[in-house]
Amino acid sequence: MRTQIRSAATAVLILTILTGVVYPLLATALAQVLFPRQANGSLIEQGGQIVGAGPIGQAFDDPRYFWGRPSATAPFAYNAAASAGSNLGPTNDALIAAVQQRIDALAAADASLDIVNPAPIPADLVTASASGLDPHISPAAAAYQIPRVARARGLTPEQVRALVEQHTEGRQLGLLGEARVHVLKLNLALDALQ
Repeated sequence: MRTQIRSAATAVLILTILTGVVYPLLATALAQVLFPRQANGSLIEQGGQIVGAGPIGQAFDDPRYFWGRPSATAPFAYNAAASAGSNLGPTNDALIAAVQQRIDALAAADASLDIVNPAPIPADLVTASASGLDPHISPAAAAYQIPRVARARGLTPEQVRALVEQHTEGRQLGLLGEARVHVLKLNLALDALQ
């Protein structure tokens, strides 16, 4: 009996050291050597100050900025500790009301600048992603916002469109996913332009 207890305790101790200490230290060291930017959170800096993390979106509601995909996280938007979608179905009254609020907010931002945008609103501007943290919007969602951002900043739509095109990322490896625009990076470039 004592031999079995000693063997079991030894196995637990060895596995605890291997999986609880050695493996995490090795994985961390390899990540720091091979992928240092990603291992440290893909932080975005401007002027020596951290302004965001690449994989996590931020809330923008000022007409001078491009707005990102809505977040369904709680208790506040883009809460990385509560990554989740809303799980509301397409016929759910709460989802329909949330989408309508977002449509109204976009229309109000345009109206505040005397803009009537006849283009259809892309779905990613009014629906949250599965994670609730998506930092990207589609090129169509960025194009929809060009008139508002240009007018609010006193720029021509062509200047803003060129900036959007510069910040449009293609498919990963040329075939995975869709083209996308990182909202925070685009908004930082807008600020730098002025």
